[in-house]
Formats: sequence, C-alpha cells, structure tokens
Amino acid sequence: MAERRVRVRFAPSPTGALHIGGVRTALYNYLFARQHGGDLVFRIEDTDSNRFVPGAEEYIIESFRWLGIKFDEGVSFGGDHGPYRQSERREIYKTYVKQLLDAGKAYIAFDTPEELEAKRKEIDNFQYDARTRMQMRNSLTMSKEEVDALIAGGSQYVVRFLIEPGVAVHVDDLIRGDVRIMSDILDDKVLYKSADELPTYHLANIVDDHLMEITHVIRGEEWLPSAPLHVLLYRAFGWEDTMPRFAHLPLLLKPEGKGKLSKRDGDRLGFPVFPLEWHDPKTGEVSSGYRESGYFPEAIVNFLALLGWNPGTEQELFTLDELVPLFDITKCSKAGARFDYQKCIWFNHEYILKKTPEEIATLFAPTVLGHVPEETMERITEVTRMMKDRVSFVSELWPLCSFFFVAPETYDEKTRKKRWKEESPAQMTELMGVLEGIGDFSTANQERIVEEWIEEKGYKLGNIMNAWRLMLVGEGKGPGMFDISSFLGKEETIKRMKKALEVL
Repeated sequence: MAERRVRVRFAPSPTGALHIGGVRTALYNYLFARQHGGDLVFRIEDTDSNRFVPGAEEYIIESFRWLGIKFDEGVSFGGDHGPYRQSERREIYKTYVKQLLDAGKAYIAFDTPEELEAKRKEIDNFQYDARTRMQMRNSLTMSKEEVDALIAGGSQYVVRFLIEPGVAVHVDDLIRGDVRIMSDILDDKVLYKSADELPTYHLANIVDDHLMEITHVIRGEEWLPSAPLHVLLYRAFGWEDTMPRFAHLPLLLKPEGKGKLSKRDGDRLGFPVFPLEWHDPKTGEVSSGYRESGYFPEAIVNFLALLGWNPGTEQELFTLDELVPLFDITKCSKAGARFDYQKCIWFNHEYILKKTPEEIATLFAPTVLGHVPEETMERITEVTRMMKDRVSFVSELWPLCSFFFVAPETYDEKTRKKRWKEESPAQMTELMGVLEGIGDFSTANQERIVEEWIEEKGYKLGNIMNAWRLMLVGEGKGPGMFDISSFLGKEETIKRMKKALEVL
C-alpha cells in the first residue's frame, strides 16, 4: 500500500467553552501534523443538537487563533473534504446507515425509553447486546412488514450496531501498544436516531474520518473504551486497510494529582481552565480565561506541550516551531499528567523575561495612561526595563511601580515604624540640600555625591536609604534609590521629600 499523507483532526463539540485539556489535544495533533508534513483538519461534531450552545464554535476558533495553532482545512478554513460540520452531513450518514442495515451489520430498534427502563429494572446491569437483543422490540424479532409499517406510521426508532460476541478486538495504540478487548463487554451501540435524523458520535466519527482520509486519531484517554467499537465499525464497512492509527493521550489531573481536572478545581484554586473568558449564554455565568488573566499564548502552549510528554532533556522553554521536530507521540506518558498551575505561572514569568522592555511597555501603557494620561512611552519603557523581571503578569506592574508615576498619598505604617528614625527628619533635610546642589542628576553622579556625603558625615548607609525610600515610594519596595530619584528628576524628588517631612 502506498504511503499515505498524514492527516489528523481536532473535532470538538460546540457545547460550551473549550477545556484546556482539549487545547492540549489540539496542540499534540498540530505538532504531529507539522512534524510529518501533514494536514490538521478542524471539524465540528454537532450531532447532539440538544447540547448545542450558541457562540461556542466561534469561541473555539478564536481560542486557537489566539494560541497560534493553525488549521489547514475545516470549518471556516475551507478544504476539499467538506462539509466539516456534522449537522450538514445528514444525507452522507444516511447512506452509510443503509449500507450497514443492508449488510446485516446493524438493525432497527423501536424500544421506547419506558420499555428500556422496565428492562433495566427486570435485569441487573442490563445491556442491550447479544444476550438481550432477542427479547426486545427490533427488526431482529419482528417481521419486515411490521418494521415497515411502524416506520411508515411515524414511529421513532434508532439503528443499533450488531456486535457479535466472542471476538477479540485489538486496538493498535501508539502510546499504549496493543490494547485487547473482548467484544462480549460491548453493547449494541446506537448509531442513528430517527428523531433528529442524525447519527451518534460513533458512526459520524468513523464515516468522517474515513471520508476525510484521516490517518491518525489523537484524542483523550476517555475515548479509549470506545476504540474497540470504532475498530469493529471500520471492519463492518470494509475499511480496515485504511483505518487510522490511534493514540489516546493521558488525562489532565487535578493539581493534587488525583482525579480529572475540572472547572471546579480552577474556581477552587484560582486559575482558569479555559483559554479565553467564557460567557455562558444559558446561565449567564462568566468563567475566567488564560488570555484575559494576562497569560501569553506562547507560555500556555509551552506549558501544555510538556504535560504528558517531554523531550528527554533539561530544556523547558520551547517555541511552537522548536517543539515540532522534537515531539514524539510514542513518548507520551500513559499515566495522567498533574496540572501544576504554579508551573504555568512560572512559564509566564519566563516569557516576560524573554520579551523586550518595549514589548512589555506596549502592554503596560494603557494602565499607566489610565492614571497619568500625559505620561510618555519613553518613561513607561524605562520603568518597564527596571521592573519587568519582578513580575509574572503585566497586570502586576502597576501595584509594584505606580510610585514612579504618582506620588504616594500615604506612607506604610509598618515601614515607618521600622525605617523612620528619630534622626531621620534632620538627615533627610540635610540630604535635600545635597540633592539641590547636584547639577548632573544622573544615577551614577547622584550615587557618587550622596555616598561621599554619607561617608563624610559618618551616617549609616542603610538608615539614609531606607528613610529616603519611604519618602519617595511610600513603602519599603522598588529598585535602587538612585534609579528612582534619577527617573523622578530633581524637582519631583525634592517635592516628595518636602511633603513627606510634613507628614512623617
């Protein structure tokens, strides 16, 4: 058989916000496709019309746009294998449902919800399968005339897959190896529902992957129990030779390491589980997103890439392009990956360090200008250069360095008690005189003159600097004092000192 072009897909359901676990699945599909010079397809699996949420599809597309994960074809991207929304493929699916029925690989079932519930009460651990199907109301137990009459009369029905017991089903998994399951444990899954004329996930997924020439299915571990059913469906259609290879990714676990990561964990511990902020149209609830929380998309991608896989080196910082040649799906962990949200914050800090002061200043400027409209980009950039190494988020800059732009209105009481000595007023008055006499107010020149004065007077350097910092900043924080006073300039420095002397 000729070598097939690698084609993978990411196929979310538009039922709400995109979970961060889904983002990782999409990322791994992207890395795999790029590594093999293949295609990444974006498909919308909206066969469950009851769970459809308006705006979810647009939200998902915008999430990937922000993250920089690009699709080659699919919904909103075009391509030759469309339509890419399952709700637009009804007639296609009907053809394949008929094919299975005609081949005796599936059957029609008329059992009502009430009848099924009665059976569940009658039989412990009831399962619709080889042991029970002949007790039910379906085309295996009814004549063709009865079946046709019910359909003609408008009775609702489902089409079930006929699973033969005693068959060893092998799932060839790129991460987990050969997974063997006996067909006896599988039920006759519903493949199609007449009520909405749509297939279930299982049928639609197989038909779409086949017609879209998908070569590898990379998805979450939660789909592993369904994989034997999917293998049997490929066999039933006669598509075994072109069946995709499977890779079932490890779950994302709670930060504590036990149980699947959920939105409640994020709410409880204060971190997002969605890429973007989500406004639920049904409940009105607003959920936080990584973008709005101040994370860089590069940091999120880097963090997620290493959740369940690593390159086998000590290196931790990778661009998306650097990840492509290194990624190896077979080296993914089988065990779940603990979602260490603190590590994610560390990544964001590292990406702040990697960015230039000018880049961070552009992001910081709207906040500064909101408080001080006349401030210049040059000065904002200068402050950013001094302070960006101290934060993990741009939003942390203003509380940390607002004193550069706005004089303190109050003075931290704890710092005052500790740093403002009995002799401080006299020494600070003296220091003002020294500063008044300095012509060149650069950092280096100030430092030389002031330190000579301190040495000459026999004062303690720490006492002088701490008291001076309290006057200019309002508390005991910030970079070197001469950096602060140089930035403020002589006039503003002395103005703040005079005001502080009146209050302290």
